[in-house]
Amino acid sequence: MRLFNAAQTRCFKNSAPRPLPPAANMLRVRCLRGGSRGAEAAHLIGAVVGRAVSGWVSRTLRSTSSSAAALPLTADEPVTEHTPEDCPVCAHNEWDPLEEVIVGRAENACVPPFTVEVKANTYEKYWPFYQQYGGQTFPKDHVKKAVTEIEEMCNILQHEGVTVRRPEPIDWSVEYKTPDFTSTGMYAAMPRDILIVVGNEIIEAPMAWRARFFEYRAYRPLIKEYFRRGAKWTTAPKPTMSDELYDQDYPIRTVEDRHKLAAQGKFVTTEFEPCFDAADFIRAGTDIFVQRSQVTNFMGIEWMRRHLAPTYKIHIISFKDPNPMHIDATFNIIGPGLVLSNPDRPCRQIEMFKKAGWTVVTPPTPLIPDNHPLWMSSKWLSMNVLMLDEKRVLVDANETSIQKMFESLGIKSIKVSIRHANSLGGGFHCWTTDVRRRGTLQSYFL
Repeated sequence: MRLFNAAQTRCFKNSAPRPLPPAANMLRVRCLRGGSRGAEAAHLIGAVVGRAVSGWVSRTLRSTSSSAAALPLTADEPVTEHTPEDCPVCAHNEWDPLEEVIVGRAENACVPPFTVEVKANTYEKYWPFYQQYGGQTFPKDHVKKAVTEIEEMCNILQHEGVTVRRPEPIDWSVEYKTPDFTSTGMYAAMPRDILIVVGNEIIEAPMAWRARFFEYRAYRPLIKEYFRRGAKWTTAPKPTMSDELYDQDYPIRTVEDRHKLAAQGKFVTTEFEPCFDAADFIRAGTDIFVQRSQVTNFMGIEWMRRHLAPTYKIHIISFKDPNPMHIDATFNIIGPGLVLSNPDRPCRQIEMFKKAGWTVVTPPTPLIPDNHPLWMSSKWLSMNVLMLDEKRVLVDANETSIQKMFESLGIKSIKVSIRHANSLGGGFHCWTTDVRRRGTLQSYFL
């Protein structure tokens, strides 16, 4: 199904409507830009109006766009194009002044089943935990503390002048089945993994873990609200997540195995179909950087490249990382030409940034204790910070070393403790998706 572009919308609004066949009088449709469910919408229309209107629909819904969403038309809800200034969704980088943010939820968080893709992304010492608790909730006392920490984080963000939005609470323990697999869910804790805002467009990532297949449902009420208020909304092609997407014999036994496989460019996800997590992309104006990881394949990167071209350039970079998954605890851009680069996972293309005049900052060793559980991440969440603007950063209250580093850069640390929230797999950047930052699209690279 195709949709109206802006010019056609204006044309339709200024001309007399084409009469509909009688069978169509019961249906009034408007097609707005956004979503990727055009085929489903077309089938729905056909079922309602029957063959009598098929020719009219074919003639009317002609445009150059490739996706559509069917919504009821009301007299007080015209089809309009919103200017960037009016759009509730707009962000071009990681550091412009933050105005609105989505913060995840720890409530009802569940341990994902111990499938091959989960095994490839977790450390061996935690495998017994997954084998024992997969499909069950994370330890309740731990989750309760994480919920309290994130509530305090929301309060501090609001105190700093940021509007905070939250996903819907969902029971993630419910088992679901598709034609290709059966699983339980995980959580809606890390909106950075599933949503990325590029300009005035919010993009839903397809994800790569079966336990996260339906995670988008927690965010749909928010996204629909943004869409109705003028944001562009795109859902990337949803993978089937059938067995062919994963190397079922991925040979992970030790850290040495991981290093060897990563050096060879071998990952648990294949190129069977596009998949990616949004957190493998990081923005710097017209340039967006991405890594091929355990959850983001080259087909997924190519889909993003074609979708965002020609305004944006996608640059693939890589790291000496035995377990690449999400770029923002390895390479975190915190200002124009300013990036934190993990010393344990050096970037193979770092000279490219230095030649472009960027300042590469090496963050200090994290201070998180060895006995603190990190079921889904590493200690380097210390550098997984959220910039409120170029001079303010949300940082863990316990990480005094990195606070001093920011002080030396002239950046004020806004301190919050989220140690228990860290255990669920993310720092401040992971726990958020910036919906709106006040700024303009610029080029900062080359």
